[in-house]
Amino acid sequence: MGILLKENMRVLVQGITGKEGQKATQAMIDYGTNVVGGVRPGKGGEEILGLPVFNTVAEAKEALGQIDITTIYVPPFAAKQAIMEAIDAGIPIINTIIERIPIQDTAYFLAAAKEKGIQLIGPSSLGFITPGVGRIGVVGGQQVEDIFTPGSVGIISRSGGMTNELSWQVRKAGLGQSTAVHVGGDLLMGTTYADLLALFEKDEQTKAVIIFGEHGGSYEFDIVEMMNKKLFTKPLAIYIGGKFANVLPEGMNIGHAGAIVSRGQSAEEKEKALQDVGALIANTYDELVELVTPFV
Repeated sequence: MGILLKENMRVLVQGITGKEGQKATQAMIDYGTNVVGGVRPGKGGEEILGLPVFNTVAEAKEALGQIDITTIYVPPFAAKQAIMEAIDAGIPIINTIIERIPIQDTAYFLAAAKEKGIQLIGPSSLGFITPGVGRIGVVGGQQVEDIFTPGSVGIISRSGGMTNELSWQVRKAGLGQSTAVHVGGDLLMGTTYADLLALFEKDEQTKAVIIFGEHGGSYEFDIVEMMNKKLFTKPLAIYIGGKFANVLPEGMNIGHAGAIVSRGQSAEEKEKALQDVGALIANTYDELVELVTPFV
């Protein structure tokens, strides 16, 4: 089964007429995703890639009926409005690749999504994929068929590139993925590791999960609490990047907004807490697949 994306889910693309929106739409269609239309203010009534374009999400929903997922490709200044349109329309799953969204805007729409029980994946997320079913966004790029194959390993990554790399490592080992999710690298995450682990726990196809984490933020400690309460019981292998950060000044940003050196959030501190509740700790990312192989 996998998580998030199921057979025949109906997908909308906000910002479909832009270069990146068109690229993502074609990538999804090519992989078999059921894209039903798109949104671009001022372009309502037009068609692109054989799909109808609407001025607003509300108009799209009225014309098309049920929409299960929307993926958003608009400039940062338009992000808040586009995401709030999707939230107000009650679309259950929202994915957005948008980077450089003001932190105040992110906090606002994440709170709105949470209030309505909407799963928002991102910001800065390349998307997610359930191999053999479909993909949202451009995760996998042009090599998606070479990287992904149906299987029983769930993948969660803060890095878009590592989402693909870990999936390739899984495939090289003769295994496959149930669902792979790039959660995004921003300071605030719409869908956290713990949120996804709760879904993987219920998924019969998923036998083990691997996570590519990092030293910044506190989201890994949510996993510790979850495993301590036996809310996630499947084998979990995790790699925490950025061990070099312990020699850098506290508060330094490394790479992107989510990777900030903070007191109590070092890679070593996270590893110890996770190991204490039974997580399998990888010293290098390529050990992740080795750690879960006996369980799948």
